[in-house]
Amino acid sequence: MRARIVAVVLAAATQAALRADNWPQWRGPTLNGVSAEKNLPLKWTHTENITWKVALPAWSGSTPIVWGDRLFLNVADDLKVAQGNNLHLWCVDRTKGTLIWQRPLGSGNHQERKQNMSTPSPVADGTGVWVMTGTGILKAFDFEGHERWQRDIQKDYGRFGLNWGYGSSPLLHEDSLYVQVLHGMHTDDPSYLLRIDKATGRTVWKVNRPTRARMESPDAYTTPALLRYGNHTEIVVTGGDVVTGHDPATGTELWRADGLNPDNDANYRIVASPVTHGDLIIAPTRERPMLALKAGGRGDVSRSHVLWTFAHGPDVPTPVTDGTYVYVVNDRGISFCLDARSGKELYGRQRLRPGTYSASPVLADGKIYITNEDGLTSVVKAGPAFEVLAENDLNDYTLSSPAISDGQIFIRTAKALWCIGSRR
Repeated sequence: MRARIVAVVLAAATQAALRADNWPQWRGPTLNGVSAEKNLPLKWTHTENITWKVALPAWSGSTPIVWGDRLFLNVADDLKVAQGNNLHLWCVDRTKGTLIWQRPLGSGNHQERKQNMSTPSPVADGTGVWVMTGTGILKAFDFEGHERWQRDIQKDYGRFGLNWGYGSSPLLHEDSLYVQVLHGMHTDDPSYLLRIDKATGRTVWKVNRPTRARMESPDAYTTPALLRYGNHTEIVVTGGDVVTGHDPATGTELWRADGLNPDNDANYRIVASPVTHGDLIIAPTRERPMLALKAGGRGDVSRSHVLWTFAHGPDVPTPVTDGTYVYVVNDRGISFCLDARSGKELYGRQRLRPGTYSASPVLADGKIYITNEDGLTSVVKAGPAFEVLAENDLNDYTLSSPAISDGQIFIRTAKALWCIGSRR
């Protein structure tokens, strides 16, 4: 019996280590932008501390996904060349920096302000990889590139009605993908949340998500978050002026908090995604107010479970928290550190290098990695005192958030995917 317990514990520890070494979804192994990696690169240039780079045809907001020796990328063709409206899934050899295979994801690529139709990040679990496009095509592949199934979400449930195109990534949890479509600017169809069986592509459930938001405010480009506390697991969704928690088994809405658009502004679309850590939920909106909630509520929790609000939240970059501090970077590169439980501002209005910031910060190795649209990554010391440790410039347009795996950092710019540092 004791040997069996030891074996189970070792197996669980091994699985945890494997997860920590990979970057399987947009927000990493813990689904909130935090990695347990140590001894990560601090400084790099175009030539120094670069292990390899892979040329890319066009920019993307999609983050590279890493599992073992493979990286997966949602890739758009260059819209400026003939036949440049196609989308692909790429699989890159992590050790060599070479393309292993690419598979078509359909046509219809086009630009919607900053984004093209490759914005959603893939997700992977070690045997399969799933990828959504901004055109609504959802496909599943094995690691060798064999297609398992495909769906056309717009064909099944109606055209997307967002003002600036669809940009949410799927959330992978256990045996299912959770896909949100929160829209309203260009449609009267309701917003909804899907649970899709990852093995078959079958819809397990579809639930509508009502909102009283008007004009552009129903639109959300956020990605669902996974909330785990005690014996409970919930799916957290922000958009349409509210944050909601859903039962993964049924899609039933368990709780709802209003307050993300207190003035009923007609243009309060939400881009930055919700973040969870333990029983803490951080729900950004269009800068103000950002809400912090405690888990465990049911029904309307607008008054009962809001811990604090913050009037200087981000618009595009999703915040990151380790449960002790919440780090916020706004679109102008102004950085804040808040106490996670009280919302007290520990430092505020600390300016990073001037620029536009769209990528979301990641936290690892006692550092915060923050990349702006010019390809400059500032490395800031984690903790309540602001200190810039390094500035690393790749000098290329960048929307994608960094990915971290096994001692290396992967940054996607418009022209290339960069592998920074040596593998552990």
